[in-house]
Amino acid sequence: MTSDAIVDLAALGEDFTRDPYPVYAELRERGPVHRIRMPEGSDAYLVVGYEVGRAALADPRLSKEWRNASTGLGVKQVASGTTMLSSDAPAHTRLRKLVNREFTPRRVERMAPRVQEMTDALLDTMLKGPGRRADLVQALSFPLPITVIGELLGVPSLDQDSFREWSNVSVSAPALADRMAAARSMSEYLTALLAAKRENPGGDLMSALIHTCDEDGDRLSGPELLGMAWLLLVAGHETTVNLISNGVLALLSHPEQLAALRADFDGLIDNAVEEMLRYDGPVETPTYRFTTEPVDIGGTVVPGGGQLVLVAMADANRDPARYPEPSRFDIRRDARGHVAFGHGIHYCLGAPLARLEARIAIRSLLDRCPDLALDIHPAAVTWRSGMLVRGPESLPVRW
Repeated sequence: MTSDAIVDLAALGEDFTRDPYPVYAELRERGPVHRIRMPEGSDAYLVVGYEVGRAALADPRLSKEWRNASTGLGVKQVASGTTMLSSDAPAHTRLRKLVNREFTPRRVERMAPRVQEMTDALLDTMLKGPGRRADLVQALSFPLPITVIGELLGVPSLDQDSFREWSNVSVSAPALADRMAAARSMSEYLTALLAAKRENPGGDLMSALIHTCDEDGDRLSGPELLGMAWLLLVAGHETTVNLISNGVLALLSHPEQLAALRADFDGLIDNAVEEMLRYDGPVETPTYRFTTEPVDIGGTVVPGGGQLVLVAMADANRDPARYPEPSRFDIRRDARGHVAFGHGIHYCLGAPLARLEARIAIRSLLDRCPDLALDIHPAAVTWRSGMLVRGPESLPVRW
């Protein structure tokens, strides 16, 4: 059992934002479930540890649907429309089936040459910059995924600056009012985009989703299309931005691992990306789950009635019961089984695309910059706020 005392993570401030892992590890030593106050101000039940966390991610009694949330939680849905991330089976199954018809591994693999082209162009621009210095987030980690997802959805002229602002604020801003305002702006933009796609469909994924239907004639409704555009654009780039940034930071902070990767790119790049996902993944805790009945999690009964449950995926991936010496970054370790992309029916649809982009971006960056180094002390890096996405706001590098 776990004590009823609330652990106030909000009170830990910048220290927790910069490095939450020791806090999670200490909680894990005391038990698998804890009442916490999130930095955003709401209370939740936090699940730590690999086995219990993995089981909770796949537990159907923990609902993703906001109608099951207790009204007393003080949290509100930010994303617009109906998404797979806010649906349970069978609605989730139906949505995923319709999207899977178009967002296929083959479509992703076909993008590899184009992702390489985009990466090369961004690195050309970065390397021409003044003083052989750059902010990697600004130069590569952000523009690459947003350009890829924009092209995939058929929005090559995406207003990247506005979009970055809306996306960052909607997933990371401490104040709910700011998150909601950004979400409204994003929804207006996406609604206009969908209307344009209906009028002039192309060969892109968004056009395909508007017009796709299954054998029974089922197709995505208006709110479902809006939700899908939101999910693909926000989740489709936020995760990859932080995967690239966190991965490069880990490599530059561990010179022996960087040297090993440089010595055997072909043999190690895939495994290195998996270890980056395990060691410091882009999603710290997933989107919210709500209890639909009392749920026994690792011997602690979490009440029903729509209580908020968060799974610390960041901690699951550093559980010594699953990964020996979990706080050691080792690109040769077997990192398979990590939950950086979730687990169960909500496992990330875009995982293959994120892996492809990270593989190409990191390899190309290291190829083009043989003497790449951090231009800031690792402890001085400023991190995104909140418990959803994990990544640096900027990452100064030099070469």
